[in-house]
Amino acid sequence: MKKPTPQRRAPKRSTATPRRRTAPQRTARQTIELRKILVPIDFSDHSKKALRYALPFARQFGAVLEVMYVVEPTIYPSDFGFGQVGFPDVEKELHGKAMQELQALLGEHAPEKVRAVPVVSTGIPFVEITTYAKAEEIDLIIIATHGRTGVEHILFGSTAEKIIRKAPCPVLVVRAEEHDFIEDRA
Repeated sequence: MKKPTPQRRAPKRSTATPRRRTAPQRTARQTIELRKILVPIDFSDHSKKALRYALPFARQFGAVLEVMYVVEPTIYPSDFGFGQVGFPDVEKELHGKAMQELQALLGEHAPEKVRAVPVVSTGIPFVEITTYAKAEEIDLIIIATHGRTGVEHILFGSTAEKIIRKAPCPVLVVRAEEHDFIEDRA
């Protein structure tokens, strides 16, 4: 007896829409846009290091470099029980001196290719810095840390730490005693 020959069946056709081969999708290339960079300064060597880091960023992105010093309010206890008394004349003089020092610092360190703007404010440093950053729509804050630890950190706190917590934009922290990735070119 002959074996029946197997019949070929037609492949089943799906009623679903056929799958198309698609070209690999390209994702949009992300770019960084920095228009305004804020560098808080207290005239210490550490804060000048932050300025050194900020200059190449400003040059590379064509950003305005806003260098800010905050004059802390001068408050003395009153002799007559009226609470604390401020001295506006002293603060005004400190404000003027700070502006002169900032302009001298920028004249010395900021090349002509970088647009640098000195800013002086009066108040609690981290509050003034974060408020200014929000109001002026700052894109990046570059700040130095003094590297205080232990009791000194507990007593004085860290302005940089408070700014990191409250800032409305990214913050680049330049540590006091770390290696540099900025090259000074003549």
